[in-house]
Amino acid sequence: MTDNIKGKTFRELLQASFKSEDTEEWIDVYFTRPIGLFFALIWIRLGVHPNAVTILSIFLGMGAGVMFYFTDLWHNLCGVVLLMLANFCDSTDGQMARLTGKKTLIGRMLDGFAGDVWFFSIYFALCLRLTPQPIPGLDMPWGVWIWVLAFVAGVLCHVPQAALADYYRQIHLLFLLGKEGSELDTYAEQHRIYESLPKKGALLERIFYGNYQNYCRSQEQRTPAFQRFYAKMKEKYASMDDVPAPLRQAFLKGSRPLMPLTNILSFNWRAISFYVFCLLNIPWVCFLIDILVFNTLYIYMRKRHEHLCKTLTRQL
Repeated sequence: MTDNIKGKTFRELLQASFKSEDTEEWIDVYFTRPIGLFFALIWIRLGVHPNAVTILSIFLGMGAGVMFYFTDLWHNLCGVVLLMLANFCDSTDGQMARLTGKKTLIGRMLDGFAGDVWFFSIYFALCLRLTPQPIPGLDMPWGVWIWVLAFVAGVLCHVPQAALADYYRQIHLLFLLGKEGSELDTYAEQHRIYESLPKKGALLERIFYGNYQNYCRSQEQRTPAFQRFYAKMKEKYASMDDVPAPLRQAFLKGSRPLMPLTNILSFNWRAISFYVFCLLNIPWVCFLIDILVFNTLYIYMRKRHEHLCKTLTRQL
């Protein structure tokens, strides 16, 4: 056991794994994180590296996709279990990295890659499953149209929804806990790192930072009002420690009601929709929820956040 674990109770370790009450979802607080920590302590005792657990989560998520290809109840129940196990592993590897201090660039790459693989596998399997099936109410199979629907739901809706939800959580943590408590990164910072890397001998680093800088840029491009507010705030104050408490509190007051929406647009509720509608053998409903329900929440969340930033910019 490491020094971060010795002498601490399970409850103390669990509490230390939470980032803040504002940004934690009750499903994670009472279900995912405790189970993840339980497995983390076992893996640590066995000397397993966090990256190995992340790789395990990738195979479990892919296995869930394979199970969701089938239409019978047994295979779909297996898919539910496998995706839940993949999510436990995702929670476990992060807790292991924090408890053991084994944070690596490969770990960051694998962590971001894992969730993408899970959902790509599931979307792909559901398209294969639905292609020959008839469209409800019509005497024709889904055919190519289910692939179009999945593309709109996955690439045009799911990806930007999850990215902006994560961005807003990190912004909230920045104002709540300061720079040390947030993982908010900027395109400019990541681009500087990318440009500083040698052209030879740093292939993994260049792949990671090349993709990550583009990820950061996509977040910034969809938040113009926040970018103006943040730039003006940095121009006026040397660091977050110098930002007046009333301004911090004003931002947090407006941002706090949006945190539940960021959680809905992340993993848990999207996974629940897959669980329910795959078991009911109407998985195409999951794509409609991405497009109609989650996208409506996304638009509302973004509009509220941008309005908040415009208001505070005028006050500055």
